[in-house]
Amino acid sequence: MKAFLKNSLIAVSLAIAAAPAAYAQNPTVGGAQMPSNRNIVENASNSPIHKTLVAAVKQAGLVDTLASPGPFTVFAPTDDAFAKLPAGTVETLMKPENKAQLTKILTAHVVAGDMSAGQILKRANDNGGSYKMKTVSGDTITAMPEGPGLALMDESGGKAVITIPDVDQSNGVIHVIDSVLLPK
Repeated sequence: MKAFLKNSLIAVSLAIAAAPAAYAQNPTVGGAQMPSNRNIVENASNSPIHKTLVAAVKQAGLVDTLASPGPFTVFAPTDDAFAKLPAGTVETLMKPENKAQLTKILTAHVVAGDMSAGQILKRANDNGGSYKMKTVSGDTITAMPEGPGLALMDESGGKAVITIPDVDQSNGVIHVIDSVLLPK
């Protein structure tokens, strides 16, 4: 029993010691910590500014996919980004009969692989100022330098700006964006 308690205390001590390192590596999102040892779904669910995105991911049946090993690069629109859409759009997309359309929109925000904002910016700069990325939905989003950061353009000409880059996850990276990207 003593050995069990001793080993348990050691394990708890190690977990506590490791916790600050997981938090320190990532920016906060909406004031919430984003531990890099959690997956995309776990951290997005903890974000107070991604409630609409999380509800949409659940409705589209993408939770298991985005919790899988990946890796994925996710451009995550905030609640304010969804609020910019025309009135009633989110409610309409969340209806069961619109699951395919919702899934297409959400997967147009996901790129296979783990790409930091710096890597995307370098590829854009090396390619004359833009870098085209194929999304999981099969659509293309184009990254372009904007000021000190990056902007993304969807196939419909809509633009989003990365407001919080490089939120590392156990299965990829999240870049928080200020608008919803819409596939063609």
